[in-house]
Amino acid sequence: MSITDLDYLLRLLLAGGCGLLIGLERQYRSRTAGLRTQSLVAVGAAAFVLFGIQANVPQAPLQMAAYVVSGVGFLGGGVILRQGFTVQGLNTAATLWCSAAVGCQAAGGHVVPALTTTGIVLAIHLLLRPLGRLVDRAPVAKTDTIGAYALTVLVDDAREPEVRARLSELLSEPDIIVHAMSSHLDASTEKGHELSRLDAEVLIEGAAPALLDSVITAISLEDGIKEASWRSEDPEPVPVQPLDQGRLGFRSLLRRRGDA
Repeated sequence: MSITDLDYLLRLLLAGGCGLLIGLERQYRSRTAGLRTQSLVAVGAAAFVLFGIQANVPQAPLQMAAYVVSGVGFLGGGVILRQGFTVQGLNTAATLWCSAAVGCQAAGGHVVPALTTTGIVLAIHLLLRPLGRLVDRAPVAKTDTIGAYALTVLVDDAREPEVRARLSELLSEPDIIVHAMSSHLDASTEKGHELSRLDAEVLIEGAAPALLDSVITAISLEDGIKEASWRSEDPEPVPVQPLDQGRLGFRSLLRRRGDA
């Protein structure tokens, strides 16, 4: 069986369009695999299966589809992360798998099955999420919200590169999305030394106060830190009880550690 160039184009567009619909929902929720990733997976899967069709070998399309399934399995494994006793990224990996399935359906020219699968995937994400929260008995599941936060660190200018690298490392957690990070000389001085001000804007899913407190505590242990703080950027700030009313001074932290 052979296909024309027009059929090839239309099937790829169908695969890309279905992947785009799935990716829109993922992008809206700021997930790792969003608009472009889902579309690329669907188009790539369709292209591989179409290549099998073009080969004019009876079993080639099925073989290419099998290779797509195993290949996307490796791709999905890259977004699954284990953090303590929890595993994150399973929904993202499963969605990539479904996008590949939609691409295979589109490559076979099955328009209705491709659109039906896309609709079911979207329905699962949109409808089963609130249902899952309703039936989930774990209290931590009820903190599945995304909030905007800002972190500020004052550091000796000579130590700014090392502290910036350390802050980037601390903000590489799966639940943290770094929106922006900047540094500039601060107007305040201490004992004649120039200070640099590091500002980071982040999006955090789940229980942000405990996570941000751990980041601030860890960065405050670095040499040259004069002050570190975080605050909520949401219209309704999250009530927190950080050290020194939201600011951790380096000397204050050492004093507290000594008391312990």
